[in-house]
Amino acid sequence: MMRNFGAFALVLSISSFAAAQPSLKLLPPERTIEQAFDHYIDAKLKGEKIAAAPLADDATLLRRLTLDLNGRVPTLGEVEEYLASTEADKKAKVVDRLLASPAFARHGAQTFYAFMQFNNGQRRRGDKGNPLYDYLLRSLAENRSWDRIFREMMLPDEKDAKVKGASDFLKSRIRDLNRLTIDSSNTFFGVNVSCAQCHDHPHVHQWTQDQFYGMKSFFARTIDAGGFLAERDFGVVKYTPNKGKEKVSPILFLTGKKLDVPGMKDPTGPERSAEQKRLSVGKKAKGPAAPPKFSLRAKLVETALAPESRGFFARNIANRMVHRFFARGLVMPLDQVHSENPASHPELLEWLARDLAEHGYDLKRLVRGLVLTNAYARSSRWETEKVPDAKLFAMATVRPLAPMQLATSLKLATTNPQTIPTEPKKLEDRIDQIEKSAGGLANLFAQPTDNFQIGVAEAMLFANNDGLQKSLLTGGGTLVETLSKEPDLAKRAELAVRTVLSRTPRPEEIKTLVGYMQRRQDRPDAACQQIVWALLTSAEFRFNH
Repeated sequence: MMRNFGAFALVLSISSFAAAQPSLKLLPPERTIEQAFDHYIDAKLKGEKIAAAPLADDATLLRRLTLDLNGRVPTLGEVEEYLASTEADKKAKVVDRLLASPAFARHGAQTFYAFMQFNNGQRRRGDKGNPLYDYLLRSLAENRSWDRIFREMMLPDEKDAKVKGASDFLKSRIRDLNRLTIDSSNTFFGVNVSCAQCHDHPHVHQWTQDQFYGMKSFFARTIDAGGFLAERDFGVVKYTPNKGKEKVSPILFLTGKKLDVPGMKDPTGPERSAEQKRLSVGKKAKGPAAPPKFSLRAKLVETALAPESRGFFARNIANRMVHRFFARGLVMPLDQVHSENPASHPELLEWLARDLAEHGYDLKRLVRGLVLTNAYARSSRWETEKVPDAKLFAMATVRPLAPMQLATSLKLATTNPQTIPTEPKKLEDRIDQIEKSAGGLANLFAQPTDNFQIGVAEAMLFANNDGLQKSLLTGGGTLVETLSKEPDLAKRAELAVRTVLSRTPRPEEIKTLVGYMQRRQDRPDAACQQIVWALLTSAEFRFNH
């Protein structure tokens, strides 16, 4: 896992980072994402004289894909179908099927919600009072582009039902403009500006307090007006430097370019009255106020997406999407995308950012390309003693399951596989039901962070919670019930492993499990429960490998 450098990490020379990228020699845009990604990764490995890990076997890859794209382990039927297929394009077909599933949007919304740091992403799917998740779910289900999502979250139309909940990003932070500035810069631009809040950077003259307060100025006129977002026509950000008198901050984007905007003064009496009248109309009507004559947040969106400065926006989301599927970004930490913290593969990051912008910030298209790469399909096992640096992407990284991934997988893996339909529409409906039933269970697990380790609370939960064991292992419609009805102990062991771990068991595993059941012939049902529980609580099940 990756180190977390936190808010105190250096943020250096941002403007020079943006300027340096055009000198990179990039592959032509006609290459596919998977071709470009593997080209740059393989070239770096060749230069380091490192042979990459072999490709993972089919069962491992199917499980990885299903967890990453649909937030669950595959069903027994999906495993059997994939392993039996001899089609040359079966991986692409299963990727397209998983991308088309409604579960792709649900899992994606959970993932984005978590990285936007709302309660560490631990609210359940569909919780009342979780409008941002609902907005993200609708957006991803419609495959809205990332630039559109950014625009709708920064400039939410609170009268439009289609973007309901988009305002929650701003509204939840509106009372702390410093936090709003930091979180917005982090989320959408991959830049942690917090270290310039109190003083100029001691080593890099370009990174000054003006930079922090320049970004803060984009939000300084945003207010809460009767529960709705509103924006004043006037207002400036003032701060006192470490040395010198109080000053008015310029409107400054991350490129370092100062913007000339209206309203950079205190309003006159008539101007203040007119503004208050505009804002009060919305309050009386219990709706949003009329928009200002000039919106600083609109100027932020315009500036961030302009060709000369959109690199921050495009690089950040490309880097975060690589991190999502490879457990590390091309730049780490994720909020330190700047010139003094170069990408492991600079050309690749720039190629992905260009490709994403040129294809309308289509995230689903980017996801498809990333998971079809050979780099994604590599084994997570390394057979020699010296493990290569993770930034080389020579092997897959083992990743802990997120709360909903784990809870849904626990529920699915312990359900009688014979009751899981194979017809696509019925399967999707059944998966949706299982996800809904897993919401409460998901709240018992911690959201994974860098350097994740299973905590005492989770260990005690699996060791001592009789209610959890009973809910998963007893009653009708469970895997345990199915196993108990199978008289052949070897077939019983094989079914348990294939259903829970999504793979064919090894001969020594069959031998061990059969031996255990033979010793517990006086309590066959309890033996089946213990076998399933042992598989569920194994590291192999807990992690995406």
